[in-house]
Amino acid sequence: MPHAELAAPDSLMAKYRAQFAPETPYQGYDEGEKYRLGPYESQAEPHAAFAAMVDLLDQQVGQILAQVESLGLSDNTLIIFSSDNGPHLEGGADPDFFDSNGPLRGYKRDLYEGGIRVPTIAYWPGRIAAGRQSDHISAFWDYFPTFAALAGAPVPAGLDGISLLPTLLGEGEQGQHTHLYWEFHELGGRVAVRKGPWKAVKYDYLVAPDAPAELYFLPDDIGETNNVADQHPEVLAELEGLLRESRTESAVFRFE
Repeated sequence: MPHAELAAPDSLMAKYRAQFAPETPYQGYDEGEKYRLGPYESQAEPHAAFAAMVDLLDQQVGQILAQVESLGLSDNTLIIFSSDNGPHLEGGADPDFFDSNGPLRGYKRDLYEGGIRVPTIAYWPGRIAAGRQSDHISAFWDYFPTFAALAGAPVPAGLDGISLLPTLLGEGEQGQHTHLYWEFHELGGRVAVRKGPWKAVKYDYLVAPDAPAELYFLPDDIGETNNVADQHPEVLAELEGLLRESRTESAVFRFE
């Protein structure tokens, strides 16, 4: 949370009601054959509901932390908190009202930074120094080898993930990705690749696969507002090559 649909306990709704005017009611499906088959229910106060859900999430995370501590497991428990995507627009959500993606461009389902760049917090008393920050670029597929390394378990060959333990513990040399790749199959198809400071993004990939990609230099343009593809054709060519190499067609697996 917060996630579509926007709904929270009445006690928390009352806490935030009327604090985030103006409200634009969201009309969803509250009855009939479509209700609970996918569409979201109506919400008269989306801003208050969003704030209430953040509050509820904070309380629930606190309950987990308190339980771990009460069991005497804090020093032996790694807790990682993150998000699967950027802010969403569904169900009446209004990310611009709360400036949910800050300077980043795009929302959930976008492959601009606003859709895929999320914060991550790692907590492990006695092992991870409090207040330490890292600009290491990672992805969710790094968690498998990270947890395997912690457990002393073997890591299967051929994975794309790289253990984050050196970054988490501040020990040893952290492996780096040569590049990171994303694709999204709806809305005409979207692909993106990042290598170092450079990011290439291509929309409508399934409609016009040969159309040129956009190119951004993130250290100077975190909001991806200045397409510099024309100024750096050699970088664009390299990243478009990575876009082609990184994409694989889905395979159909049969389990018996």
